[in-house]
Amino acid sequence: MRASRLLFILTTLQARGRVTAQALADECEVSVRTIYRDIDALSAAGIPVYSERGSDGGYRLLDSYRVRLNGLSPREAAALFLAGLAGPADDLGLGAVMTVARTKLLAALPQDLRASAERMRTRFHLDAPAWFAEAEQPAHLAAIAEAVWTQGPILIRYQSWKAEKRRRVEPLGIVLKSGAWYLVGRVETSVRTYRISRILELEILREHFERPEAFDLPAYWKAATERLEADLHSVTATVRLSPVGAEMLAAFSPPYVKVRTELEMEAAADGWRTATLPVGRTKQAVVDLLRLGAEIEVLDPPELRDRMAEVAADLARIYGKRS
Repeated sequence: MRASRLLFILTTLQARGRVTAQALADECEVSVRTIYRDIDALSAAGIPVYSERGSDGGYRLLDSYRVRLNGLSPREAAALFLAGLAGPADDLGLGAVMTVARTKLLAALPQDLRASAERMRTRFHLDAPAWFAEAEQPAHLAAIAEAVWTQGPILIRYQSWKAEKRRRVEPLGIVLKSGAWYLVGRVETSVRTYRISRILELEILREHFERPEAFDLPAYWKAATERLEADLHSVTATVRLSPVGAEMLAAFSPPYVKVRTELEMEAAADGWRTATLPVGRTKQAVVDLLRLGAEIEVLDPPELRDRMAEVAADLARIYGKRS
């Protein structure tokens, strides 16, 4: 365990430059005192680690020092090749670069690790889009990726749900979600998200912006998706479900709804059970719940129950007609 932690500390210092003892302790899930002992052990082994004091201080390696890749375990070496996604890299204009990088990495690995890495590449494949959906290949994706990398602001003409807009955006990152590409960027003082396929025109400005040091793309995306899911399911509905309806609800519901659905353990005499679950506003909730057909009955809120009854009556009139 300690040997693995020492290697982690060593590679982290090489990758990030200056790192505080507290940050290393948090990532290794040990005490700061343990990190102090680990740093002493690295120094005793001849590793050129030195400390810098002050508010911006921390540990760092001598700039010329580099760690060889022969410290990787077979599974770690294989995982590096699993992380290389050819399709998204091609979309970003980095396909050829990734191929060269993979070749260099394979050559740098010790002979006994190469076979493991190659097996990972040939036996695992990631297909990002959902079923029955095509992956997007937006026209401006490669240009936006370049702007993210060079920290160049862009002007976009964007088609939102409501209207066409023009924005000056400082691109902070790109996210691939279920086959769709999203741009995360700063507009004035706020950070916003744009679906790249809806960008109609794009111009990269001959300027440079400073990226916020505290901005964390994964943390922002996690918080943004949680806010969106909560907004899309802002109403709580009470329903009755048949045994088949309970199974269908579990099969069709997104994870956000599944986690927050409370289903009665005991069924009534007719086998039906009551459940409370988050749903969208009335119009969207009707669309979602109608998938369960006659296996569900909405009890509350009244406006949702009334709208379900109206739609059911409309369907009965349509299908009750004789041709």
